[in-house]
Amino acid sequence: MVGVTFFGNVDLALIALWMFWIFFAGLIFYLQTENMREGFPLVDEDGNKAINQGPFPVPSKDKTFYLPHGRGELTVPSGQRLDRTDLALARTSKSAGSPYVPTGDPMLDGVGPASWANRRDVPEIDAHGHPKIRPMSTLSAFRVSAGRDPRGKVVVGGDGNVVGRIIDLWVDVPENMVRYLTVDLNPEGSGKTRLVPINMTRIKDNRVVVRSLYAHNFEGIPQIKSPDEVTLLEEDKITGYYAGGTLYASPDRLEPAI
Repeated sequence: MVGVTFFGNVDLALIALWMFWIFFAGLIFYLQTENMREGFPLVDEDGNKAINQGPFPVPSKDKTFYLPHGRGELTVPSGQRLDRTDLALARTSKSAGSPYVPTGDPMLDGVGPASWANRRDVPEIDAHGHPKIRPMSTLSAFRVSAGRDPRGKVVVGGDGNVVGRIIDLWVDVPENMVRYLTVDLNPEGSGKTRLVPINMTRIKDNRVVVRSLYAHNFEGIPQIKSPDEVTLLEEDKITGYYAGGTLYASPDRLEPAI
């Protein structure tokens, strides 16, 4: 009978409560260790294993995930995507926690605000295995139904110089939203194109403004391999380049602002 004391003050309700707490503690331990399959063990600024790794251990055995749509397997933690070790950075002093400064061109080297992660060099796909982000010129079912259509407008950099003209939009098909614009780096049309993240632009009545880059920076924008697909790695490099331009596009931007 429920509530009958087995011995002392221990009854079925108390046993059920303690079983729940033990299960809940085990669940937290399991979820936290599974969460540590990527990004661990922690390292310091020099790439050495950090002393404090936290209270939970890194999983001792690899786990293999079978990816859908013929994308092979992914095993973690296994170092399949190695961390970037060729960073063009130098520490300003020997003391721990000292800031690092770029030793080359930070936007091309992908460091600081322009940094990018070593993601898979394949397009992001939808539930049906199709690339999510595609040029609108290849999608007959999509059109610009509201707002300003940027196609045909000139592109102006943060220095006020015209650098090209928008010729296409890249749409996130499942989300029904624009992710990138295609800019031809010659206003008259040269075929030399680059992608511009839509959130790094301001679409005006007669122009598209990209404040984070100056005219001389547009040639260095990372290019894509396919004319109608953009991979996860390419997306990270492109967005990192524009973000880095906010600080590194011109030496003047490194100076104190009042």
